Amino acid sequence: MSFVSFEFTASVSIPLGEHLVQTNRISFLIIVALLTAMAGGMGWGIRGQYGHETGAMVAGVLMGFTLVLFFWPQATSLSAARVVALTVLGISFGGSMTYGQTVGLTHDSPLIGNWAALRWGMLGLMIKGGVWMGFAGVLMGMGFGGKRYRPLEIAMLIPALFVALCVGIWLFNQPFDPENRLLPQLYFSDHWHWEPDSDVKPRRENWGGLLCSLIALAFYTGVIRKDRLARNMAIAGFIAGGIGFPSGQAIQALNAWNPEFFRTGVLSWLEPVLPYMNWWNMMEITFGAVAGFFLAVGLWFNRHMIQETEESDEPTEISPGWEFTLLICHVYFLVGSGFFAVAALSEYQSFGLILCAIPLIGVVGGRYWPYLCALPVAAVPIAGKTLLNLSYQSTDTAIVTGWVLYVIIPMTLSFVLALWLANLGRRGQKSLPFARIGLLFTTWLYFGLNLAFFRIPWPFTEEITGRTPSTVIFIVCSVALTLAVIFAGFRSQASEDAS
Repeated sequence: MSFVSFEFTASVSIPLGEHLVQTNRISFLIIVALLTAMAGGMGWGIRGQYGHETGAMVAGVLMGFTLVLFFWPQATSLSAARVVALTVLGISFGGSMTYGQTVGLTHDSPLIGNWAALRWGMLGLMIKGGVWMGFAGVLMGMGFGGKRYRPLEIAMLIPALFVALCVGIWLFNQPFDPENRLLPQLYFSDHWHWEPDSDVKPRRENWGGLLCSLIALAFYTGVIRKDRLARNMAIAGFIAGGIGFPSGQAIQALNAWNPEFFRTGVLSWLEPVLPYMNWWNMMEITFGAVAGFFLAVGLWFNRHMIQETEESDEPTEISPGWEFTLLICHVYFLVGSGFFAVAALSEYQSFGLILCAIPLIGVVGGRYWPYLCALPVAAVPIAGKTLLNLSYQSTDTAIVTGWVLYVIIPMTLSFVLALWLANLGRRGQKSLPFARIGLLFTTWLYFGLNLAFFRIPWPFTEEITGRTPSTVIFIVCSVALTLAVIFAGFRSQASEDAS
């Protein structure tokens, strides 16, 4: 077995092992950034149908597997699973932020031509997007950086972050008294300032609380735990989201402000499909793609901090019995709060910090939880909402058929695959085959569930709908990610043959 060492600075040399490609090449950066953009764009575009914290997890799954596949192919399977799971949980934190009215400031009909409202709305989207992806970056960095975080440590950290959340809401998101027209000074939703004669219905914001929680987490990981990669990826994630959200909305706002832009000149070829374009979903896809691109760029610039791991470095502190007890509790809380409106569980999904408390403890301390979080746990809300939409809120699919197609088959496959990969990891499997299998499975799992949710708007049928353009994009992304998995397998086999 050959080992190659790349010099990143005059004094730092990291053994990268038999990597698929040389990670210090610009060509590697371009390829991986584009693939992560496809993973993020598809994942965030799919999130648009499912919403909130749990919908955002789809993008975390796809981006996490993609980045592990290329940046960490020689790590242990368990370490790689933790990276994916932490990315999934991190990207969900921002799901409690309201942003619909912030988007509206940039393209609502009464505000078209109001440049001040446009600038203010874009500033709000930059902050909210930055916070959203900042959490994804810092938790991803915690997985890649090689620092060992303990279950008790996380259990003590979560309440501290919640305190920071409350302080931030008090500092930035108060007062909130719409009846007396008292709103925070830094308020990025609909406001009488922009529409003084309209029936404005302000929404409560919490971006300030999440921003303070993000700063507190970055401080803890970077200063107290000296996890430089987590700290740097928090910054990279904030930049990625801060660029991504306004970039995505710029496309939607451009169509609202200047609809002829897409119908004339070099873009005139788009005119036949413009009547079917879902501009909101185009915004979401672009946001995810741009954010994914810059997350990959950020990780590439910090690649020298990615730590190689050995099996001996991976103790587990939670027994399998307790792992599955935590799993049952979390799934019960998740399903009870999301689908059955259990009163006692109504606040479980109100904040990502609450929703992710049990999973975070399981992921850092367990052997099975990282795999379970990346596969079946992330899929539970998506499968459930697909069934709810197609079989209960409509009659497009019979109830029994819907349960089989959208819940029983996907969840059984996800659960069995997670256990199988966990057992292979115990036998010494590296992260490359884990990431290849995981990325291939989740790509087509979420593509398939979303396609069903879309009522299967194939582009080659006579009936084109507002969901057809998005489906075409998702097909391209799914095929590209599949080819990446195949390519990774060929390169791995060639490396083994050469050695």
